[in-house]
Amino acid sequence: MAFEIRFEWDPDENVWVSHVPSLNGLSTFGATYAEAVAMTREAVLGYLEAAADAGIEAILPDSI
Repeated sequence: MAFEIRFEWDPDENVWVSHVPSLNGLSTFGATYAEAVAMTREAVLGYLEAAADAGIEAILPDSI
């Protein structure tokens, strides 16, 4: 499955920030772009796991 992820550089905090709009605006950050990608992957997986544990059906993207 593929989610739209938006990355932007935050010059005030000197970090890359990611946003996943389809998951209630899930957001995280990393000191490097690669770290932000890894943190985003971990956050998405955690979100989906927590939703499943709570019996909440997450809306998944159509593309795989």
